[in-house]
Amino acid sequence: MPLPPDVRDRVKTRLEQYCSARIPERVRHQLRLTCRIRGNSVTLVEERPSIFDPEKWTGVVVAQFHFRPRDSRWLLYWADRNSRWHEYDDLEPSANLDDLLGEVDRDPTGIFWG
Repeated sequence: MPLPPDVRDRVKTRLEQYCSARIPERVRHQLRLTCRIRGNSVTLVEERPSIFDPEKWTGVVVAQFHFRPRDSRWLLYWADRNSRWHEYDDLEPSANLDDLLGEVDRDPTGIFWG
């Protein structure tokens, strides 16, 4: 089920702000943070130029946010080394995506940013 249009617009705007603020302007030619929306999930991706072809960027998933329509809450997921997603158990689902972004920033377990 896709995100409701109003939720999608708010999330896209918020994540674009987050990604822009997280990466300093002076290094954006070497590193960028993007988001991908698919269905009811939004994936945060760290991208760098490929070492084989600097014109192409390669990405590593950082975190994923799942929207639960039945109660309008967001759940946070982390990826293992095989890029398989697992629910993050140290934070309750939240109606506010910023709660989840804050947890990704803090990264108390070291599973988002390494």
